[in-house]
Parts: sequence; C-alpha cells; structure tokens
Amino acid sequence: MSLSNTQKLIISIVATVGIGSLGGIFTIAEIPNWYAGLNKPSFNPPNWLFGPVWTSLYTMMGIAFYLIWKQPATDIRKKAIQLFIIQFVLNFFWSIIFFSLHAIGAATIEIIVMWIFILLTIIQFSKLSKAAAWLLVPYIAWVSFATILTASVWKLN
Repeated sequence: MSLSNTQKLIISIVATVGIGSLGGIFTIAEIPNWYAGLNKPSFNPPNWLFGPVWTSLYTMMGIAFYLIWKQPATDIRKKAIQLFIIQFVLNFFWSIIFFSLHAIGAATIEIIVMWIFILLTIIQFSKLSKAAAWLLVPYIAWVSFATILTASVWKLN
C-alpha cells in the first residue's frame, strides 16, 4: 500500500513532534531540581520558552522531512533521509545526556556533532527542495544558540 502525500505529511509532523517531545520526559523532572541549581550564563532564556520553540522547530522539521519524503526515490533522497534520521537521533539523545546523565561535557560534544549533521542535512535537502532546506535554518540557528548555552553551562559548572 502506498501512502498519499497527505498521509506522509501527517506522519512526518506527528512523528517529529511526538518523538521530539519524548525528550521532554527526560527534562521535566530535572528542571526544577538539578538544572535549577546549575550556574547559567546571563543569556539563558526562561524555562517556559523552550517548549514553544521546540514544538515550532519540530513542526518545521516534520514539514521539511515530508518535502523530501514525497520526492521520487533516488540515492540523493536516501542520503537526505539518512542524514535527517542521524541528526534527529542525536537531538533525542542530547536531552538524556544532559538532563538524565548530567554529563554536560558529553552533551556539549554531542550537540556539536548534532550541529554538523544538521548542516549536512540542510545541504543534502537543498539538492531536492530549497523549501525543505530553508525550513531547517531556524533549527540550526537555535541549535547554534543551544550549543553556546550548553558549553557556557559546562564552563560555569
């Protein structure tokens, strides 16, 4: 059975927002406890901002993924999907490394690797859909900020 484009769009958005939101499970209990006790830089945003930002980013990621998934099957599309999955897995595990394991240094290294894979994903997506690539620009911008924030928290603690 072949999926329609509408079904692919729904699956893409629900999967990215849903799986991305699972990372919240690893953060919720730690924010008022462990995270609250950390030294943070002056540019640390308020905690309430992270949920809406990530929900928006995951939605845009889902739409970007859909724009690639609906393309004809080619080696370029296959590589684009593989890169997307790699960066998304790294995204998911960052929360576990930082919040559950309290491994701030490892989280800093991991987010740098994630940033590289986001960039590679954008480059590969651009070969198939400029719109898909542009939808990931706010994501890499936020992860750039998050990388600086994570490194700063590591340095301060």
